[in-house]
Amino acid sequence: MARSIRQARPRGVAIIGHDVLRREILHVRDRPGALSVPYIDMSARFALDHGLDVVIEGILHAEIYGEMLTQLRADHLGLTRAYYYELELGETLRRHRTKPLAVEVTEEQVTSWYVAGDRIDDLGEVIFDAGHSEHAALRKVLADVGWSAPGRRVP
Repeated sequence: MARSIRQARPRGVAIIGHDVLRREILHVRDRPGALSVPYIDMSARFALDHGLDVVIEGILHAEIYGEMLTQLRADHLGLTRAYYYELELGETLRRHRTKPLAVEVTEEQVTSWYVAGDRIDDLGEVIFDAGHSEHAALRKVLADVGWSAPGRRVP
């Protein structure tokens, strides 16, 4: 989804990737109190303070990231939207197999991270399930934030 948003909005949007910040830059485990929590928060606030729209993407467990994301939403004066893919483990694994990351992250690892229904109540997340195509989900996100223009082709 983040890649599709980037294609639709190539400029003016900062994509804060959980995996990039946590796994590649900090190389820390995903647990309460991890350095990735304030780093994602700081990165989002920096981008917002400099006039960028922000997309925070990744598997952001409520127990670890919920408080930070809720506070970030409360502090942000602009438009904020949250989305959650609610997928069964089998569908999650099927989608994982299609990603380049599948080469280095095993299905066993994905299974160990999987938490069903791990929503953050105070974010008012819009739920996408397996019945939502990527195209339909993208159109919904773009429309919700006012990024789709009439007649503009959305990938």
